[in-house]
Amino acid sequence: MMKLLAYPITIIYFFFFALSLIVFHPIQWICFNMFGYKAHKKSVDVLQFFLMRCLNILGTRFTFNNPHNIPTDRPLIIVANHQSTYDIPPIIWYMRKHHVKFVSKKELGKGIPSVSYNLRHGGSVLIDRRKPVESLAAIKTFAHRIAKHNWAAVIFPEGTRSRTGAPKPFKTKGLKTMFENTPNALIAPITINNSWKTLRYGKFPMGIGAHIKFKVHEPLDLNDFKNHDDLIQQLETTITTAIIK
Repeated sequence: MMKLLAYPITIIYFFFFALSLIVFHPIQWICFNMFGYKAHKKSVDVLQFFLMRCLNILGTRFTFNNPHNIPTDRPLIIVANHQSTYDIPPIIWYMRKHHVKFVSKKELGKGIPSVSYNLRHGGSVLIDRRKPVESLAAIKTFAHRIAKHNWAAVIFPEGTRSRTGAPKPFKTKGLKTMFENTPNALIAPITINNSWKTLRYGKFPMGIGAHIKFKVHEPLDLNDFKNHDDLIQQLETTITTAIIK
């Protein structure tokens, strides 16, 4: 019964989701080209708010447990598990004061209104997973940009999203590159739960009634860890043990 109900609701959702992306694409262009970075960032932030409201059409709810003591005068590396595309708007919106940027696959840099434009022009980095040497070099440059501006970089070290919520092993090279090139960073582990339920039936229909929960754990100071392997192990344990099985 719930799946049958999901069909018409999903159609309504897709309409408003697509409308939001189409409307904000020229808004982003105008903000970026005529008013600069700050205006463009605000347009991206507002877009995330509307994308979350679109998800409300599916009965999706959000709980974001975010410590208020994370300073904005240092670079921040956000490390999270990855369950769906819908992990992203709440992270950008609720942590917007940190100027959130992403390490993303290059395929997302073309063809998606608003999303592709922001990835290309908003300070994120696009990598080709088939070219690991070039990808690590791009991440290194990205890390320097994050450190220079005290922005936040989001990395999903599982590499691909989990379709069932069960965590996948962390890949470490990208994380280590970020750590080596943002030595003054704070690390914020985030556990995401129930986002995969928005795709429980596949791409159509969408899952309805999901309660997506984000737990931002207490940040860690990169300077406190001499061994990055130990830090990655602690991050993985912290994040995965809070995943609801």
